[in-house]
Amino acid sequence: MTDIEDSAATVVARRVLLTGGTSGLGLAMASALAQAGATVVLTGRDRARAEEVAATVPGASGLGLDTRDEASVSEAVRAAAERLGRIDLLVNNAGMGMRTVNPRFTTDPQGFWLVSPDGFRAVIDTNLTGYFLVAREVTPLMLAAGRGRIVNISMNHATMTRRGFVPYGPSRAGAEALSRIMAADLDGTGVTVNMLLPGGATRTGMVPDHDQTRPLLEPEIMGPPIVWLASAAAEGTSNERIVATEFDDWLRQRALPL
Repeated sequence: MTDIEDSAATVVARRVLLTGGTSGLGLAMASALAQAGATVVLTGRDRARAEEVAATVPGASGLGLDTRDEASVSEAVRAAAERLGRIDLLVNNAGMGMRTVNPRFTTDPQGFWLVSPDGFRAVIDTNLTGYFLVAREVTPLMLAAGRGRIVNISMNHATMTRRGFVPYGPSRAGAEALSRIMAADLDGTGVTVNMLLPGGATRTGMVPDHDQTRPLLEPEIMGPPIVWLASAAAEGTSNERIVATEFDDWLRQRALPL
């Protein structure tokens, strides 16, 4: 895997807003970006928790943000832009997993007709509508600056169609479609949109303790690709779907610099 230090000197998207950054993939990406020289504002629904976690990441700060709530999104984006001076990179990562609607989803999948409407809405509102609301608020700032990068965190395609995975699967499939349309809408503006996913189940707490017999990826696998996406080497790269476990091969196939 590409060493983060190799890309650190070329990071140009140095002012970062990262949602869902208090644990798991979000915290791993925030730490990698900070190590590479970026200044990160990370968010979580609990402001105190976001501030506490941010204190462990060099140069980072924390903000409370509920991605499901328009007022919360607007206030947090404004506060982040004020702290950073501008937002070069938005990482849409805040998400809700299957455990919220079925704690035993890996061993006892339930049919979609058994999912409560409230549970369905909560996951869709976080994993899909939340991406839209935050990007909708940040994009005008990037357009005014003439540049910017948006990275939407996604999951494997198999997860999107897996038995018993309503509403998580549809929420991630929707976020991928949203990402493609965002990239098309922003083509030629200087603002790029890409997707990044780990490439397998990760050790983030979303997989129940009773189903951890299969190997889990460590969240840090997201570090090298997110740092690359913030680097000079990624200038102009848009509408790509990057799998962290395949990142080195992806770079080689496209003859892209590290």
